[in-house]
Amino acid sequence: MKDGARVVVVMPAYNAARTLEATYRGLAMDVVDEVILVDDVSHDETVDIAERLGLKVVVHLQNRGYGGNQKTCYLEALRSGADVVVMVHPDNQYDSTLVPEMIQPILDGTADIVLGSRFLSGTALSGGMPWWKFVSNRFLTTVENVAFGLRLSEYHTGFRAYGRALLETLPFLLNSDNFVFDQEIMAQAVCFGFRVGEIPVPTRYFAEASSVNFERSVEYGLDVLKLVLRYALHRAHIWRSRQFTARLEDILAPRHREAILRGTRTW
Repeated sequence: MKDGARVVVVMPAYNAARTLEATYRGLAMDVVDEVILVDDVSHDETVDIAERLGLKVVVHLQNRGYGGNQKTCYLEALRSGADVVVMVHPDNQYDSTLVPEMIQPILDGTADIVLGSRFLSGTALSGGMPWWKFVSNRFLTTVENVAFGLRLSEYHTGFRAYGRALLETLPFLLNSDNFVFDQEIMAQAVCFGFRVGEIPVPTRYFAEASSVNFERSVEYGLDVLKLVLRYALHRAHIWRSRQFTARLEDILAPRHREAILRGTRTW
């Protein structure tokens, strides 16, 4: 691992009191410089536990959704001087001990975004993924691979690492506040020519882990297909979208640019 890289873990949190501490304890704090938890108006003791653990805590004034939470996460991480940002869900569904492996391709300069793939590990079904999520994941991943010209094993993972250059470039503030945010940022990354890597991670489905129900999953799947269509129309120059052409500096208010857009560090 190269010296001098500031690694920040961000946790988009909502009612994560039962699993937050276990997730945090798994982090390699000799690698992680700061942990930022953004609470989306939880109704349990998530904030109290995060403060007791010494995390930097940001609490939303009102619920902003999964995508809206991530927007705050990444802005706070950039403001804190992060060179690499890792999103770790505090529900302990993803193995937080794998953060060093997640960031290594970015530190090595071989990837700008790294996805933790449950399909690359071969544990999707054995780890408890419902069969209908397995099927929909396979279908949507195939569609996205065709549209984006990639050969990824999985797009629909919440365990992700980003290099600073990517987050300083992509206009992620234009993205949805809902679950499709993850796929919008992937489409933007491809549009801007950033490199995508994967590592295998185990699958964990259990009672305390957050999970989207069938109805919300259908809504999410339709949103992904609409995104792929928008992307295809944009690339074909039929319907151009600012979501794929603007840069983050174009979206930010001028008075905030200096604090957030510091330029990419070298190490």
